[in-house]
Amino acid sequence: MILCIAPLGIKRGYELNFPKELVAASATPIILAILQGGDSYGYAIMRKVREISGDKISWTEGMLYPVLHRLESSNLIQAYWSTSENGRRRKYYKITQNGVKELSILKSQWTIIQQALFKLEEEHAREGQHV
Repeated sequence: MILCIAPLGIKRGYELNFPKELVAASATPIILAILQGGDSYGYAIMRKVREISGDKISWTEGMLYPVLHRLESSNLIQAYWSTSENGRRRKYYKITQNGVKELSILKSQWTIIQQALFKLEEEHAREGQHV
């Protein structure tokens, strides 16, 4: 099942729609982390996001490319043109040193948020409440 990013954070059955604010906040660290693993192009980045999320997150070109352009103008990634194995020219992206530093900061911030949520969940579980 493929779930697209939608503006409401409402769980309906097996569908989980992510609020646009969460998508925006998570896009930069996800893209930078993907590029830290190696240079890539737009479609491959979207495919990787689907893969690593177990098909629960599906980005569109209209969402991805503005973020890539913003990251490029912020000197967090660099774009270049190259010919793929099938002979097709593609715009590839690679992480810069500034991007590596930014990713480290973002990972630390997300870790703090994740730890806070887990602590609250543990607290509520001990008290017999659900988060």
